Amino acid sequence: MSLSPRFIAFLLAFLISAITTSFLTFVGGVTSSMLFVVCVSSFMTSFFLVLYTIEIIVYREVNKMYRTIHKLKLKDFSISRKSLIRENNPLKRLNDEIFVYVAKKQKEIEELRKLELFRREFLADVSHELKTPIFAAQGFIHTLLDGAIDDDKVRDRFLKKAARSLDGLDALVKDLVTLSQMETGAIRMNMESVNLRLITEDVCDRLEKIAHDRKVVLKVKPDNLTEVGVRADPQRIEQVMTNLIENAIKYNTEGGKVIIHFDEEKKHFGISVRDNGPGIPPEHLTRIFERFYRVDKSRSKERGGTGLGLAIVKHILNGHGSKIAVMSKLDKGTTFTFKLEKAE
Repeated sequence: MSLSPRFIAFLLAFLISAITTSFLTFVGGVTSSMLFVVCVSSFMTSFFLVLYTIEIIVYREVNKMYRTIHKLKLKDFSISRKSLIRENNPLKRLNDEIFVYVAKKQKEIEELRKLELFRREFLADVSHELKTPIFAAQGFIHTLLDGAIDDDKVRDRFLKKAARSLDGLDALVKDLVTLSQMETGAIRMNMESVNLRLITEDVCDRLEKIAHDRKVVLKVKPDNLTEVGVRADPQRIEQVMTNLIENAIKYNTEGGKVIIHFDEEKKHFGISVRDNGPGIPPEHLTRIFERFYRVDKSRSKERGGTGLGLAIVKHILNGHGSKIAVMSKLDKGTTFTFKLEKAE
């Protein structure tokens, strides 16, 4: 039912005139013509008074409030002017507009809280990650300055350890810079046609020693698919494959297998990197692509890495118009999968 000012004024005027006329019927000496005049006059007077009160005093101010709130909504959120709520009753329209505005503000506040929590965690993680190699190098150098430098064997050993700590610090800073540039769009992908099979085999050759030390077997399948032509940035996609394969080796069980499989589709190649290691607990799967997130922090530290590898992988693949997915079962292994567009 439409609750326009005229309808409300008509309804109230009708009720007032009906009540007035009904009371007059009990008064003696009142003729029907008098009742008619009173009914019409009370109806007309009530109608215009109520209409003026509602439309001029109430609805006009409500409409002003509605327009003000809508302007705030347009300013705070990127909403087109076509999204004005269509409703004849300005009170209901105002209520709907306030509800929409408050709901969006609440969502914005929740997102800001999440970002604030993420910022705090990130700052804490960065501080911790930077502190470890700095303190280690600082300790070695101060020990040398305190007199250990005169012992050739101790000097060489401590200098090598300090150098390793500083190399780790350098790798961490480089990864942070790379990740920051990717997030801000400063790094663009130089797309060209590449044979991902050859890139993968080169990566496996470089990681052969790490795999041999852990007695892990690397396999690229299928054997008959020698040409995996995709459109990609050669340097960045090599970084993706290196990170995924190296992680599969490091976090695999000793004597396990790492299988890199290519699956040819109509317009894409599906790529998967699978290991048969201990797997990742389900509660960690949604967070492993976050910066510095480690499933087992103590064991991750022992195996090296900056904790930024998977975050960089995610951003590189996003830059290729692809998304990475992960599936894992405890004691059965983990599989990372993504797709790349075929080269023309």
